[in-house]
Amino acid sequence: MNRTHFKFFLSTVLMLFCGFSLIFIHRNPTISNVNYADFKYLPWIASALIMAIIIEIVVVRIKSRRCAWMFSCACFLSCLGILAIARLDYALTIPQIRWFIVGMAAFIVAVRSEKILRQMLNYEYILGISCIILLIIPLIFGVDIGGNKNWLILGNFRIQPSEFAKILLVFFLAAYLSEHRKTLDLREKRLLFFKLPPIRFLAPLIAIWGASLLMFVVARDLGAALIFFAVAVVMTYAATGNKSYFIFALVFFVTGAIISYYAFNHVQIRFNIWLNPWSDPRGAAYQIVESLFAIENGNVWGAGFTKGYPTFIPEVHTDFIFSAIAEELGLVGSISLILIYSLFFYQSVVISLASVKEEEMLLIFGAGIMFFLQTFIIMGGVTKFFPLTGVTLPFMSYGGSSMVSCFILLGVIVALSRKENVNV
Repeated sequence: MNRTHFKFFLSTVLMLFCGFSLIFIHRNPTISNVNYADFKYLPWIASALIMAIIIEIVVVRIKSRRCAWMFSCACFLSCLGILAIARLDYALTIPQIRWFIVGMAAFIVAVRSEKILRQMLNYEYILGISCIILLIIPLIFGVDIGGNKNWLILGNFRIQPSEFAKILLVFFLAAYLSEHRKTLDLREKRLLFFKLPPIRFLAPLIAIWGASLLMFVVARDLGAALIFFAVAVVMTYAATGNKSYFIFALVFFVTGAIISYYAFNHVQIRFNIWLNPWSDPRGAAYQIVESLFAIENGNVWGAGFTKGYPTFIPEVHTDFIFSAIAEELGLVGSISLILIYSLFFYQSVVISLASVKEEEMLLIFGAGIMFFLQTFIIMGGVTKFFPLTGVTLPFMSYGGSSMVSCFILLGVIVALSRKENVNV
């Protein structure tokens, strides 16, 4: 580990120390009322940091500093998320640290599975079918939690299959687009104003788009639908350079959204809340209204860690964790967070451009786009730039499915990256 990485990790440790100290003072205002149960997290956070440092050293040695920087950013974001969750709901602190450790273990498995990951790219149709199956299973066997029917209950665990379907989606698109790139770039058929290849080559992409709309209408999962749809469109355009796909997909989505708006009441409610949340500030629009109040209260420098009122927002530790950060750390903290995500995405793009094989380049680029779009969509949702989507902020929001899937996707990027010509 070089000096720069050491300083970055030191800042992460310092952030955790200062953050948990403020939380401890907030929870124990007087020495006589100290609750020593608050120290139970210490062995867990120490184990997580030691594990992260070891992984960082190994990644730098076997891969590249860019990969190590991505892992460093992921650890920083995860630790900031743990702090925010500890401040919002202290009972969830240790569970989130455990998921952080499990996520890093999944990262190690992904990095060590380089040959298997490359072999998976040879089975694009199996990947695509498996992705659609994961999306359909919750529609049949899932339960409705928070207004979205996208959860499976397995004993004491809740699993969100769409989080893992994202990984299969990126694999499928990378494999399919690289194999059929030349065919997809043909412009033999004309559909209205669009010049497209034969429909049989578009069928897999249309199936993914259709599954996204199905998630939106049936499962009421607008966030996952937007992510799946947008990733498919961006990766298709990146592989072919054909603008017709982008315009055709946009028309397809807008048409489906308009039909859904007039056919389904919950779609109308979601859209109307976005247009005018003040029409029902204490009812359906309560979350977004409280989110806007929290962000406004943060101002430039923030209300101060533990000094704000982000707990007024329902489910703030999941979908609205960015609002909590914006209130207590202000505009400065929000921009710093955005810059870290930007650095993370930039490194993924550079790593993808260094790849020799087209399918691996598309896979790494798709994984980076997945992180970028998920971050952009949820930040836009809680600030009312987009309709509220209900997706998690990568590495930060509470939840095991999100944490583990993000680290697996990061492990895929690191596993397929080239050691040479990538180091800075």
